[in-house]
Amino acid sequence: MKFIDTIKNIWKIEELKSRILVTLGLLLVYRFGAQVVLPGVDAAELANLGTQTQDGLLGLLNAFTGGAFANASVFALGIMPYISASIVVQLMGIAIPYLQKLQKEGESGRKKINQITRWLTIAITLVQGPGYIYNLFATLPPGAFVLENQTVFVVSSVIILTTGCVFAMWLGERITDKGIGNGISLLIMVGIIATLPQSFVQNFISRTSGEGGDIIMVLIELVIWFVIILASVLLVMAVRQIPVQYARRTAGGGYEKNVFGSRQYIPLKLNASGVMPIIFAQAIMFIPAAVAGLSDSETSQGIAAAFSDIFGFWYNLVFALLIIIFTYFYTAITVPTNKMADDLKRSGGFIPGIRPGSETAEYLDKIMSQITLPGSIFLALVAIFPAIAVKVLGVQQGWALFFGGTSLLIMVGVAIDTVQQVNSYLLNRHYDGLMKTGKNRKAVA
Repeated sequence: MKFIDTIKNIWKIEELKSRILVTLGLLLVYRFGAQVVLPGVDAAELANLGTQTQDGLLGLLNAFTGGAFANASVFALGIMPYISASIVVQLMGIAIPYLQKLQKEGESGRKKINQITRWLTIAITLVQGPGYIYNLFATLPPGAFVLENQTVFVVSSVIILTTGCVFAMWLGERITDKGIGNGISLLIMVGIIATLPQSFVQNFISRTSGEGGDIIMVLIELVIWFVIILASVLLVMAVRQIPVQYARRTAGGGYEKNVFGSRQYIPLKLNASGVMPIIFAQAIMFIPAAVAGLSDSETSQGIAAAFSDIFGFWYNLVFALLIIIFTYFYTAITVPTNKMADDLKRSGGFIPGIRPGSETAEYLDKIMSQITLPGSIFLALVAIFPAIAVKVLGVQQGWALFFGGTSLLIMVGVAIDTVQQVNSYLLNRHYDGLMKTGKNRKAVA
């Protein structure tokens, strides 16, 4: 009953209701576009492409796009070129003074960086688009292509794929501005959820078909799945509280401590970077197989094969290391310890036993390093668990993608972030929230 009352309260807040409806509407547009096949391709001849995307890296990419990749859709490349562009821009921000300057200019600098990211997204899509089209030529039968002029088909399809990616990017930005939650992350999450029921059904049939179907193993898998979800939630939400005291100068020249009470804390998250290290690392993992595949040498083909097997040892080892590295990197650029220390000093706050200013910033840096290490390792372990599920438990590969890994962590992280935003609207209007944050509150007129 309390949950139903909370849903009713959500509907009472006009701004929140409007944002939720906008979000759902734009997500529906994205899902509709994922079913629209490229002009010039016979949708009835896409069986081979579906077979190609059942497992491996292409299967993962197909999951990210909600099946658009296997449908030869106008959204076949999904939002991944934008993610790749964001990674490149953020990495270049470390070495290029111009980008460093923009990062310090606040809102105006952020807008310029976003514009650079958009143009880079178009450039990446113009490179990936022809690769996708020529993969269609290699995979589908000749009868799948309606247009006789191959050049016209390639040029028009690349333009459409680029437009589709830019439109998906625009949808994500509109959701962030006018809707609820992070739009880009929501587009990825919705695409992943779209493939979940089919993957579970395929695994269920695989387990129960034939004589002596193993229904018990299906139940064990579901229990393990829920345990991993719980572990992922704890990973996303875990924090370390740093005690803070406040003081102000009195008329006699001394300091009056605990101005705002004795129980003030700075919450530092165990995983301050959320799911972004997963998304960044996953985007990078597409590169080795693609680059190695350009060469016909035996070594290159071996590298391509190793990094195309998302359940293999080398793929998961590199994937885990990248996640740990990106967790530190993203935490460093998103947790401004210097600014936190300056804000504390200006407001008369201090950490007991630590001098305000630079020593406080160094102390916060040290704490972040200490809690980021176990957080990043745990994040990496959850991310590579699908490989363990396949090799040890014998889980069907499509369903294994939801046993931790990129898919589950993105779903959990994005869902929690969205729920927290809804929760803040409810608490600001003195309604009970969707999450347990304090005592129940009565609505006030």
